[in-house]
Amino acid sequence: MYNYFDMSGHSHYATIKRAKEAKDSQRGKIFSKMAREIAIAVREGRGTDPNFNYKLRMILDKARSFNMPKSNIERAINSGTSGEALKEVIYEGFGPSGVAVMVVAATDNHNRTGQEIKNLFERAGGNLGGPGSVSFNFDNKGLILIQKAADSQKQMLQLIDLGVEDVEETEDAIEVYVAPDRLNEVRNKLEGANFNIISSELCLKPKNFVTISDPKDSEKILSFLDSLEEHDDVQRVYANVDILTK
Repeated sequence: MYNYFDMSGHSHYATIKRAKEAKDSQRGKIFSKMAREIAIAVREGRGTDPNFNYKLRMILDKARSFNMPKSNIERAINSGTSGEALKEVIYEGFGPSGVAVMVVAATDNHNRTGQEIKNLFERAGGNLGGPGSVSFNFDNKGLILIQKAADSQKQMLQLIDLGVEDVEETEDAIEVYVAPDRLNEVRNKLEGANFNIISSELCLKPKNFVTISDPKDSEKILSFLDSLEEHDDVQRVYANVDILTK
């Protein structure tokens, strides 16, 4: 069971996942997933120049924040210019306790991956839904992680004054949410205001959360989400679970 909660005793899945990634010794698996995402960004975007390929620039920033080796990044970019038929596919459904889940995968076999993701949902007592079954509860957002200073409240007020949409303080960082098309603009503005940026990326932010207070239910949900994350084709998982401790 995880033990990672924000300042109010709550922990959304995005925060829990960051804590796990920071402690995960299997960096190779993280790099492999990022390599796939880089390749897709090259193939579906505007080539290999991050100045003209916004999606590529975002994932490269994230890869560097994880200290992904330059040679790995170059191989992933080259892979994106080859004939490999990887495509991004989004699956949505309900996990244990009715938690809404969005799964972003990269696959060259939609039928195989879809069946395997369906099996993971059903094994956990959930079910895979059709397009739109849970996506209405998620907003496309740009997420910028800011390193917290000693006076985090002052930082948050400064961020609000700079025109960000939403600010949330967690134990490990300050989360700044903006419209997707303003992500690069706001990141540049925050860098100019001397904020220490950990990473920036596009994400799916839940509109409403399912609060779970029972430790057994929490463990079951997080185990299920882990099983999705560990699938080779899965790139990112978003869930509207809010773990509460007394």
